[in-house]
Amino acid sequence: MAVSEVSFVERARTAADGGTMCPQRGALEHITSRWGTLVLIALLDRSYRFGELRREIGRVSEKMLTQTLQTLERDGIVHRDAKPVIPPHVDYSLTPLGREAAEQVRALATWTADRMTAIERAREEYDAAKG
Repeated sequence: MAVSEVSFVERARTAADGGTMCPQRGALEHITSRWGTLVLIALLDRSYRFGELRREIGRVSEKMLTQTLQTLERDGIVHRDAKPVIPPHVDYSLTPLGREAAEQVRALATWTADRMTAIERAREEYDAAKG
């Protein structure tokens, strides 16, 4: 394990022992949340209006998508561009920081898809051993 990884885990554990969450852990949770991951991967392709993004992701409530976008916007990952027209026109896109994060998330998602057969086999072996 790399020194930086140990340091991250140590910082997260120490902060948790003190009843607080380290900032890196909070940002990581936002990026890797159920909907955060899908938002980032979708926005890698292009910017979306809210309704389009909701349809692209599928099965996310309006409330959850709104919360996810606000959290990612606060973290500097997503840019919200509201145009002063009627009806309101709002586009969501990735910031340069968000593009970096999204590329990492997509790489992990691709790895998972590529290794799903091995993962399923490991699950079956584990379940059989636990009987």
